[in-house]
Amino acid sequence: MQQVTVRYFAGARAAAGVSEESASAGRSLDELTAELVQRHGERLAAVLRVASFLVDGTACHDRRTPLPAGVTIDVLPPFAGG
Repeated sequence: MQQVTVRYFAGARAAAGVSEESASAGRSLDELTAELVQRHGERLAAVLRVASFLVDGTACHDRRTPLPAGVTIDVLPPFAGG
């Protein structure tokens, strides 16, 4: 089975309970996030609603494009700071 790697940062890591995991490739970011919510619950869903996503280091603006095998998706929640 073809896979993608999902890496969580800051609050996303706390909500997921893991720093990294694998998921099936070939689905869109919207489909992937739905699967991640099923795995980890509403706490992660709240983070994913406001998070930014990088696919192999590039911001993902089209959440319906299929994710190819082997890519890394970084989940970046909003960061506080000043």
